[in-house]
Amino acid sequence: MEQCDCGATAGPLGLCADYYHRILTEEQTDPQMYRWHAPVVCAYLLQHPAEAHDKHLDGQFRWLQFYLDKGMDAMIRVQRHQVARNSHRARSSYDQAPLAPYAPLPAGTSPGSFRATFSGLPFDDDSFVFDGHAAYGRRIDALVEATLESWESVRA
Repeated sequence: MEQCDCGATAGPLGLCADYYHRILTEEQTDPQMYRWHAPVVCAYLLQHPAEAHDKHLDGQFRWLQFYLDKGMDAMIRVQRHQVARNSHRARSSYDQAPLAPYAPLPAGTSPGSFRATFSGLPFDDDSFVFDGHAAYGRRIDALVEATLESWESVRA
């Protein structure tokens, strides 16, 4: 049986990367599903840090904490603020203030094992939102929680 870098075994769609790319594809045609884009990307890269840029992992770890603490609407507001600051007319840098209160990424190597992984996501009727967007969001929340939990175990 094939095993992913995060320790998960392959699911019906393949390894976690197959699920991740399928989610990204489905998001392009479903604006409601796209709301979870940032948590999906951050969780995936933290579970598979070999596919990420090391310099961004700390910010992604903090984003996930912010998301669980403040919720989706707050995350979207901050993202819009960041996009506005990033325009060529604004000439501003990335605003780190919203993420500053959150714990940095623990030093060390990836935990390598997570209680919820991408290859464990249910997929039915050619979709991840087969049972509604709220249910999909709860599954993404579980991935985020599992990602933070495993990384926090590295700190302990």
